[in-house]
Amino acid sequence: MPGTSLLSRRSVLRALRALGAAGAGAAGLSLAGCGVPPAYVPPGDRAGRDLSGRDRTLDFANWPLYIDTDGEDTSRRPTLDAFTERTGISVRYTEEINDNDEFFGKISPALMNHQVTGRDLVVVSDWMAARFVRLGWVQEMDRDRQPNVTEHLDPQLRSPAFDEGRRHSVPWQSGITGIAYNRARLGREIRSTEDLWAADLRGRVTLLSGLDESFALLMQGDGVDVTRWTSDDFHTVCDRVEELVRRRHIRRFTGNDYIKDLSTGDVLACQAYSGDVIQLQADNPDIEFVVPEEGAELWAESLMIPNLARHKRNAEALVDHYYDPEVAAELAAWVNYVCPVPAARDVLAGSGDAELAALAEDPLVFPDDAMRRRLAIARDITSAERREFTKRWNGIVGL
Repeated sequence: MPGTSLLSRRSVLRALRALGAAGAGAAGLSLAGCGVPPAYVPPGDRAGRDLSGRDRTLDFANWPLYIDTDGEDTSRRPTLDAFTERTGISVRYTEEINDNDEFFGKISPALMNHQVTGRDLVVVSDWMAARFVRLGWVQEMDRDRQPNVTEHLDPQLRSPAFDEGRRHSVPWQSGITGIAYNRARLGREIRSTEDLWAADLRGRVTLLSGLDESFALLMQGDGVDVTRWTSDDFHTVCDRVEELVRRRHIRRFTGNDYIKDLSTGDVLACQAYSGDVIQLQADNPDIEFVVPEEGAELWAESLMIPNLARHKRNAEALVDHYYDPEVAAELAAWVNYVCPVPAARDVLAGSGDAELAALAEDPLVFPDDAMRRRLAIARDITSAERREFTKRWNGIVGL
């Protein structure tokens, strides 16, 4: 069914994140965390010679298994093929981003030295996108060339704290970090983050190991406005999690392998991503996903154009292509994450296909108003905070 391969993609993503922190990615993290002044590129030095007019190509770097493929020929990507047919622009598409920090380490030498990266369009998680924006390593997009983005971008995703007005980034896909649980095995509902700490869940709960993936939901459980959280809020969360670890209430910290734990019943409740749970529910309808009463984090993985990109206008055209509701609907049907183009819902609902029509009504793909009121985009961890916070969190998690 659509999107099944995304389970593999997320598994690869989280597993490699744990490995990447010790290698080239760690070097990139150190650079950004220290805020090395020479790395910053002022606005006037970001644009390169744009060859789009005579060279109808572009280089697009994305995560593995994060785009629609043809059911009979997986080397074909229908939405990309449609773009090429419509515009004459061919796309060199590479699935080379396995980890945010690893990719940062791969292209940071070129960017800090004002060199071409060889990529016109990249996709990274918003917390990493914030780092690129702060360092001045990505170009502002020309919205006059992107009418679909202007008209159809989800209002809730339009102006994150790290990129006011989304001038340098456009969401590729979005998602929710909330709680997944097995209602049949647990025998009751979970409605609140606080419910995770109930006595009958001792040793049967997991949390995400990544700092950027985990902290916001836990703060929301404490009633914190995560759009403007403080250092004290962070350390309060850490104090609580440390105590829960000491009491062996938390079974372990995971990457995407919480999927296996939840499926086997080793874990009854866990921190989870909305798109993964849609896939789990296809095999086990007893698995439920909860946006807690106190709220959950809405996040995105976003498209950006690196400095000195040789095909900026071509890249802008491709971004706008994916904000055509028809195209966005086709992609949403494959990946099953929160679609950043709400108008795609009507396309799926009117498709005449029962499965696609059901997807249009799924609040984990198209959140309804009640759910949206409980969603917030957390402010990112600043470069000044990152070293201290990473050290504290990794000490608790055991990384």
